[in-house]
Amino acid sequence: MRHTISVLVENKFGVLTRVAGLFSGRGYNIDSLNVAPTQDPTTSRMTIVTRGDDATVDQIVKQLNKLVNVMHVHDFREGEYVDRELALVKVTVDSKTRAEVMQITDIFRAKIVDVQPKSLTIEITGNESKVEKLLSLLKNFGIIELTRTGKVALPRK
Repeated sequence: MRHTISVLVENKFGVLTRVAGLFSGRGYNIDSLNVAPTQDPTTSRMTIVTRGDDATVDQIVKQLNKLVNVMHVHDFREGEYVDRELALVKVTVDSKTRAEVMQITDIFRAKIVDVQPKSLTIEITGNESKVEKLLSLLKNFGIIELTRTGKVALPRK
C-alpha cells in the first residue's frame, strides 16, 4: 500500500542525508521524494511516497520523529490532503502528428512550453492519475525524455 508522508524539517545541512539513510538503512524504498523550503526559510517540507503496510509506515514515522532537525511528521491518509505532481515530457512529432499531440495537451489542460521542428515539450500539473493518463496517451507518439517532480502534498485542515 502506498503512503504519503509529510516531514517538516529544519533547513540545515545533512537533514536530507539522515532521512534517506533512515530509509535505506532499514530496507525501506522511497517511490518519490520532494524537498523544498516553506514560507519560513529556516524550514523545509519533505514529501515522501513509500510503500508498506500500516505497521511498517507507523515504524517509519516513529523513526523519523527521532531524527535530529525533524520538527513534525504526518502520515497522510486518503482524503486528508491535496496533492499535485509536475511532469515535463518531450514528445516526438512530425507535420502529421503535431496537431493531435496539441489537441491531447489541450484536453488535459497541459501546456506546451517548447516547440522544436521534431518535438514538443509539454508541462502537465495534476494528481498522479492525471499525469499517468496523459503519459500513456503520449507513449504512442514516442516519448524522447521525461522528468517528474514526484508528489507534493499539504493537509486539507
